[in-house]
Amino acid sequence: MGMNSGGNGDGPVSEINVTPLVDVMLVLLVIFMITAPLMLNGIELTLPKTKEVNVMSLSSSQVVLSFTNSEEFYVGKDKILLTELIAVVSNKLKETKSQTLFLRADYQLEYGKVAKLMSYLKSNNINDIALVTELEDK
Repeated sequence: MGMNSGGNGDGPVSEINVTPLVDVMLVLLVIFMITAPLMLNGIELTLPKTKEVNVMSLSSSQVVLSFTNSEEFYVGKDKILLTELIAVVSNKLKETKSQTLFLRADYQLEYGKVAKLMSYLKSNNINDIALVTELEDK
């Protein structure tokens, strides 16, 4: 008098075993959660360290301009030339509907070079610029 849900019991059961699929999906979820923040920042820079002022994390919806020690420019991971900097940044700001450009400048760059870049951006109507730093170790 038992209930049999898999047919008459003689043949193979055609139901999908979902447990291994869920296990694989959970492992992939953990991997993506760990690696996603590493991919957002673009290239590797040594950023200046400051005390906590306004902590926020960068996301893929924000426009991040990186200025390397070798005076190269990157928007995300894409290398761009100074001549195309304004056009690329302006297009990215319009695409993301963002008003703020996040500037990551290498710690070893001279202050004057970063100041010139900011002046160049502001003279081309990119006025909201946020400087990205790392937190100081306590």
